[in-house]
Amino acid sequence: MRYVILGASAAGVNCAKTIRELDKDANITMVSKDKYIYSRCMLHHIIADKKNIEELNFVDKRFSENYKINWIKNTKVERLDINKKKVILDNGEGLEYDKLLIATGSSSFMPPVKNLREGKGIYGLRNIEDAIKIKEEAKNAKNVLVLGAGLVGIDTVVGLLEQNINITLVEMAKKILPMQLDERASLRYEKLFEANGVKIKKGVRAEEVLLDENSRVKGVKLNTGEVIDCEMIVVATGVRPNIDFIEESIIKINKGIVINNRCETNVEDIYAAGDVCGTGSIWPLAVKQGIVAGYNMAGIDRELEDYFGFRNSMNFLGLQTVSLGLIEAPDESYNVDIEEYRDAYKKIIHKDGIIYGAIIQGDISYCGVFTYLIKNKVKISHINKNIFEINYSDFFYINENGEYRYIV
Repeated sequence: MRYVILGASAAGVNCAKTIRELDKDANITMVSKDKYIYSRCMLHHIIADKKNIEELNFVDKRFSENYKINWIKNTKVERLDINKKKVILDNGEGLEYDKLLIATGSSSFMPPVKNLREGKGIYGLRNIEDAIKIKEEAKNAKNVLVLGAGLVGIDTVVGLLEQNINITLVEMAKKILPMQLDERASLRYEKLFEANGVKIKKGVRAEEVLLDENSRVKGVKLNTGEVIDCEMIVVATGVRPNIDFIEESIIKINKGIVINNRCETNVEDIYAAGDVCGTGSIWPLAVKQGIVAGYNMAGIDRELEDYFGFRNSMNFLGLQTVSLGLIEAPDESYNVDIEEYRDAYKKIIHKDGIIYGAIIQGDISYCGVFTYLIKNKVKISHINKNIFEINYSDFFYINENGEYRYIV
């Protein structure tokens, strides 16, 4: 059986490992535009010059040899020939497959801001080359503007704080980390970053990038008319799936490649996993999808049980936070309980005895319990205690014969 895997990150690597464990004689080829396997979640450590590429590697150094994988590095896919079941590479080579996984990830999205695509000194942050360029460019800059205050934008700011430069963070929403946190949890991070010298502009958008006579960035004009001086811009306003080699008329696409719970596309023997599916740039989900795809490609039926995962766990400037499920109550029928003490902030959203969301900040010792309860929609109506003190022991029972039962 010939397996071809496009992409060498969380989804692709876990798919390859799964297939090898299930099919010892499989012919596995992995194609990637990268020369290394590394965690994109850790790229800010490159910007901060705290880690090198080897330290970002999340597999054994002899991964391809140990798993007997033919890894074609530094190569992009030109197109797919569905009829001949062949992948055409940019070097002209054609790879025939019996089963194909598309796990090509995503690239930075450049919003339609005047001069943003034309200017010099403007970067996204999606791969190791981006991180290295940002690190080197920052050495010659006094002022840097980061566009977007989601996880990638905040990671970028954390990395740049080590560079001793002026940083301005611009976010269209009324809070930073808008997809992960509520206003109260977000504000705690905002104060920490401002205490470290970061200027934060919320509820505004970039209207125009100002360029000098050499087309280099010299500032950004906001929709309020304010001009922010900067010699460098890092754009962190979202991502787009890497699907330029796919004809949309052949493989169904809706914000990303459409897959079912078996990670199958609408084309027989073609699977997809990870960011390229547009299901959220969350590492644990990409890993799950890669494993599920690997099982099904190897002929063993397996379905993705759920799309649940940490909305995100984060630790910026020493403040730990875990965000699970809903971050705001959808309507007044939901109950919202809040607890604050010392440096901790906890918020639980629940309805009819089921917890649907939680934000746990500062003291995250109970996040494992709430993760399980939210993921599995466990009923807690029968537990007569403070919701913040619920733990696994509350689900132990003793039978009449003295045996313990564990019911959730």
